[in-house]
Amino acid sequence: MLVYGVEDAHENDGCDRNLKGFLHTVDVSKSLPPSSVSFVIVKITAICPMTLLERMSDLLRWQQKDPSFVLPWKQDSLPIFAESSPLYHTQKRPEPLTPEEESDLQLANQRLLELCQRCEEANMPLLVDAEHTTVQPAIDYFTYSSSIRHNKDDNPIVFGTIQTYLKDAKERLLLTTKAAEKMGVPLGFKLVRGAYMSTESKLAESFGYASPIHNTIQETHNCFNGCSSFLLEKIANGPGSISVVLATHNIESGKLAAAKAYELGVGKVNHKLEFAQLYGMSEALSFGLSNAGFQVSKYMPFGPVDMVMPYLLRRAEENRGLLAASGFDRQLMRKELGRRLKAAMF
Repeated sequence: MLVYGVEDAHENDGCDRNLKGFLHTVDVSKSLPPSSVSFVIVKITAICPMTLLERMSDLLRWQQKDPSFVLPWKQDSLPIFAESSPLYHTQKRPEPLTPEEESDLQLANQRLLELCQRCEEANMPLLVDAEHTTVQPAIDYFTYSSSIRHNKDDNPIVFGTIQTYLKDAKERLLLTTKAAEKMGVPLGFKLVRGAYMSTESKLAESFGYASPIHNTIQETHNCFNGCSSFLLEKIANGPGSISVVLATHNIESGKLAAAKAYELGVGKVNHKLEFAQLYGMSEALSFGLSNAGFQVSKYMPFGPVDMVMPYLLRRAEENRGLLAASGFDRQLMRKELGRRLKAAMF
């Protein structure tokens, strides 16, 4: 999975520069062996100004509160919210987008359209990463409106991301898949736990609300495993309408998903099911799943050092919990080194 490591653009010139990097990434993927790149990853905050995403998210949340609230710029999409979704970010009725903001939105739509079209030409799926809940409604809106436009057959071009550490994740997933089935739109999802736990909890507390994150890590595990099982059953029972990437560093979740896939007979349907881990992390899980016959990819960020280092530092901060998994990998490597040394000596 190729990740051009940029995010959080604040003006259109930066968004345009970032788009060129993403387009170049797609072009480079075409020159590589077909099996070496499974996805190109994009963060919408890299191609749409952050302030606009915040404004759009406010307006979308208010429309969820008041369905009569009209958004003239809104295109066909799929459900973004569930009944349990947090709406505390938007405390009062937002002002409509200004003419300048509408112009910026047109530019953002055009950037995403150009990127999706380039991916279609290259037959390379585009995976949209999830981000903070302050901007996630707008990100989901862009993702689902693009899915309606570009996902036309059994192999979706546009994939969205579901963060299962959020309490409303399963409910939103059910609503979105049901609406897509009704419209005849194939969907692609990446399933993750989530990486903004401390930020989300502090934000909710500042508004006087409970955290949108599950209360315990076990509840998050249960949500991930439940969503995984639901999507695998959709793959097994549906006429090619769902594709899924299970992005997990949790060995138990990997085992459960692999067992479920074999039980349902979808273990070898590589274009419908894929596992993924960060490059350099959870190698034992990656190799185990690959040896069992599953498609496995590694999430590999790259780009100019001055742009990618801040990106990588943020990822390291967000994924501190993965250090325990890397310790397990080191333990296995020491064991294997010892075995090879003994074999060489005797």
